[in-house]
Amino acid sequence: MKQRLLIVEDDEMVQALLAAYLLREGFAISLATTGKEMLACVDSEKIDLILLDLGLPDEDGLTLARQVRARSHIPIIVLTARQGKSDRLAALEVGADDYMTKPFDPEELILRIRNLLGRTTQTETGEHTVTRAEIYHFNSWQMDLTAHTVINPERSQVPFTRAEFNLLAALVKAPNRVLSRAYLLDAVSQDADSPTDRLIDVLVSRIRKKIETNPRRPEIITTVLGCGYKFSADLN
Repeated sequence: MKQRLLIVEDDEMVQALLAAYLLREGFAISLATTGKEMLACVDSEKIDLILLDLGLPDEDGLTLARQVRARSHIPIIVLTARQGKSDRLAALEVGADDYMTKPFDPEELILRIRNLLGRTTQTETGEHTVTRAEIYHFNSWQMDLTAHTVINPERSQVPFTRAEFNLLAALVKAPNRVLSRAYLLDAVSQDADSPTDRLIDVLVSRIRKKIETNPRRPEIITTVLGCGYKFSADLN
């Protein structure tokens, strides 16, 4: 199966040229011109790597990179005209894996893409490459981040909204760490219109009703007063 790259670029000419080149190199391509479209693709498609421009019309690329990293381990390569050291450091700090300034050498970009994909998808045997499923087990529950499914102890799939799933995923990926509401907002944000802290409390309440034995006395998602929430169950 072809690895799918998401090109996030509002300049349609640059986007079309880059897409054509990457298609010739054997990749499948998804396109987004805004941050809202990018987050929708990340939540609805199996994306292997993101090529992200920082100057988008509805949201700064650094904010988008932070939001993606809050909900996913998808590799991110920033492609931008910003050449300042502070921009490069800021991108790497929020979770980007690589940074290239425009104009760039297409052959170098391909090498960087393949190297990054190779590090994130190669099996331990090295015989072939496959996408690693991100599956977490806790309290007889199973959460598959790749398939976007949550399975209860009776082996039935429990329906989750996209925001609920993204919030639980952020918590599961950081066990026993207190995550602030601001961090969790990044995990559930879908566009430039930022939700409020209250949304996090509502979503946590909904999730507890689905996965906790006693939602009034939660053991999986616990509250740390004045700080945020923590995933307190053991992963196995």
